[in-house]
Amino acid sequence: MPDTFKDDAIDTEDAYALDAEVIEAIQTAVTNGARRDLLAQLTPLHAADIADLLEQLKPADLQAMIALWGADFDPSVLPEVEEGVRDDLLAFLPDTVLSEAVKELETDDLVYVVEDLDAPEKAKILDALDDADRLAVLASLQFPEDSAGRMMQRSFVMAPTHWCVGDAIDHMRASDGLPDQFYDVVVIDPRLRPVGTVSLSRIMAHARDVRLAGLMEEEFFTIPATQTREDVGYAFAQYHLVSAPVVDEDGRIVGIITIDDAVEAMEEERHEDMMRLAGVAEDEELSDTIWETTRQRFPWLLVNLLTAVAASVVISMFADTIQAIVALAVLMPIVASMGGNGGTQSLTVAVRAIATRDITTSNAWRIVWRETVVGFLNGLAFAVIIGIVGVLWYGSPMLGVVLGIAMTGTMVVAGLAGILIPLGLDRAGVDPALASGAFVTTVTDVVGFLTFLSLASAFLM
Repeated sequence: MPDTFKDDAIDTEDAYALDAEVIEAIQTAVTNGARRDLLAQLTPLHAADIADLLEQLKPADLQAMIALWGADFDPSVLPEVEEGVRDDLLAFLPDTVLSEAVKELETDDLVYVVEDLDAPEKAKILDALDDADRLAVLASLQFPEDSAGRMMQRSFVMAPTHWCVGDAIDHMRASDGLPDQFYDVVVIDPRLRPVGTVSLSRIMAHARDVRLAGLMEEEFFTIPATQTREDVGYAFAQYHLVSAPVVDEDGRIVGIITIDDAVEAMEEERHEDMMRLAGVAEDEELSDTIWETTRQRFPWLLVNLLTAVAASVVISMFADTIQAIVALAVLMPIVASMGGNGGTQSLTVAVRAIATRDITTSNAWRIVWRETVVGFLNGLAFAVIIGIVGVLWYGSPMLGVVLGIAMTGTMVVAGLAGILIPLGLDRAGVDPALASGAFVTTVTDVVGFLTFLSLASAFLM
């Protein structure tokens, strides 16, 4: 393990974090303008770790580091950094350094780097590429955003069905354009349609005169170029793929996706779902400015304000009851809060199950029933606890009964809302991670307050 990582991965939560001494040494080298010291610290680091470091720097410090790094800049850092930091990097890098850097990137990384750039910055990078790479990037950019066509590598190895192992080995040895990483040779028919794949391990394990057609895996997956990034990640995880050919609408091979691309897609989808569930824009980054962050978070906070207003309207309907029994004002947030937590638990499970395709038409109602029963049982358990609290705190057995019934009803509704709302949104074509939280919060708050205060008005007044 490189000495830039923590030595004791078992005893620390930051097993793969950069050592503080390394960070300090890099900062010192930049401050002192000590280029040799900077290169000595950066050379052993992985590009992802350098990207983490760059994301922690202020723009002025980042510019100073890039200037000192100079022609030795590692191009593999570009796809690793956050979008905001990457924009700064592209602005700070001298044109000569940038031109050489982008030439070393695979086409899928180039597409990732340029796809969100403004036209002038995009043109600057494309102009630095040779004709073949430029055409490959432009062709990938024609596909929809977040599609397999954007993710795929244009560089891959293919072979006709009549080739033998020796032909494939000779071809790969003579080729100057092999991908940096690949795992399979794609066997194609005369119309450039994949008919199978042969792993490199099988090629190396057989004699030169063995035909590839006899070694190839005929049960293999092809990925349509227009397929979504989410579906690509799911296919790789579900079927344990290492690589898969990407085909156009006529079934002809146009690229290949490897496991590292799929893992990145799965990580980005997980990140988006997590951010959306929290009501945060999926593209928010730590490098965003105060104004950008405020602007991105405002809409969801506004939605939460509207849900709070709805709950307040319900409370206002029982103003006389609350004024007569002050204890209700103290206890009613407990009911709504427990309902909200129960709803969030069901919601999280539902959104994750939808993302992994574990919920289907055949098992959906079984899952709904399960969440309803779980909500009822948890509601009963907490009803007993909160009912006893109500009796001991305020000396009113009926208040304890009201609390218990309200808690049970709210937990049942929370379980139902947590599962039915994301399912309904998914059926309507809306991302359940994006909008479920606001709806579930509204339902649990309104139902919690309405149930508790209605029962209180009926039995305690």
